[in-house]
Parts: sequence; structure tokens; C-alpha cells
Amino acid sequence: MPKVGMEPVRRKALVDAALRAIGHHGSLAVTMSEIAREAGVSPALAHHYFGSKDQLLIATIRNLLQALHRDAAEALRRAQTPRERLSAVIRVSFHADQFAPETVAAWLAFYSQAQRSEEVRRLLALYARRLHSNLMSGLRPLCPTDDASRIADGAAAMIDGLYIRQSLKAAPLSIEASVALVEDYVTGQLAIHPPLEGEGRTAGPGWGER
Repeated sequence: MPKVGMEPVRRKALVDAALRAIGHHGSLAVTMSEIAREAGVSPALAHHYFGSKDQLLIATIRNLLQALHRDAAEALRRAQTPRERLSAVIRVSFHADQFAPETVAAWLAFYSQAQRSEEVRRLLALYARRLHSNLMSGLRPLCPTDDASRIADGAAAMIDGLYIRQSLKAAPLSIEASVALVEDYVTGQLAIHPPLEGEGRTAGPGWGER
């Protein structure tokens, strides 16, 4: 039997191992035995904690989203203005851990899996809604709502597109270059619209505030 108190440690080790294994393979075509070996535990123990590979994969996606949530919460707490909130959301999207090659490969594998798994699709839709909400929390005080929503959609599409580009090893972009591209887009779009009165009013909740 597993030692008392070891379950959280073993579960975290298996989730981290799943992320590495998926990243190395570039797909979800990994077995529980491979993941268990990567984590340094037996396949039986992996099944004991997660039941099946699908359940472990869902836990891995949740872990990525939770990490994004924590990073966003910290960054948004430090932001003093709506424009700083926008920059915080953009930079968090390209955090070194999230933009690591194996993590990028895992994200792409999960998007592919979303075509076949309702739960994966639901989790990725949750990510998309939270990204849009966070971007809107900075944009809404700066321009009309319709324009803010359109700019948020464009920025989110750029972020997702840069993750896809990062997966092309022949043409990777650095974190700073990726952040700069999205910042340039947002700055250019905001320049088209005059600031609203009450620019500094409090924005609604996003990733880090739910």
C-alpha cells in the first residue's frame, strides 16, 4: 500500500511526468507504463491514483490551467492601471513554464484531443473564456465594449497562434519577441480609439480573481 501522506506527492510526480512524456512524444500516444517510468513509480501505482490514462491526462490539463491561474492572480494583483492589466495578462500567457517546448507540445496535443473528448474540450473552452475575460478587464475601461471585445479576440488569437508557431522548431520565437508582437497589436488597436472617461475605474474579475 502507498505510504500515508505520499498521495499528493505521487500524484504531482505523475502529472509532471505525463506532461514531460507528452511533450517528448509530441502527442498523447503515451502509455501509463511510460508515464509511470518517467515518474519513477510502478504502473500499478499510477492506475491506483488515476484509474486510467484519460483521467491522468485530464489532471495534467487541470494542472496547467491552475498554474496559469496562480500566475495570473499574482500578476493582476500587481497591476495598477487597465493598461498594466493588459500587459500582465499578455506576459503571463508567455510565462517561461507555459512556453517551454514540452509544455507547448502538450498544449497542442490537448487541442487535438479536444476533437474527441468532451471534457478536454470543456477545459480548453474554460481557458479561452478566462483569457478573454482577463483581457477585457484591462480593455473595457479603455474603449467601447464592442471594440474591447474585438481587440480581446484578436489578442487571444495571436497568443494561441504564437504557441502554434513555437511548435515549429525551424522558426521559434523568444518569449520577449512573442510578448512584443501582442503588445504592438494591442497598442495599435487602442490608438485607433480615444480613451474613455474614467479610464482608471475598477475592472471586473478575471483568471486570478475567481
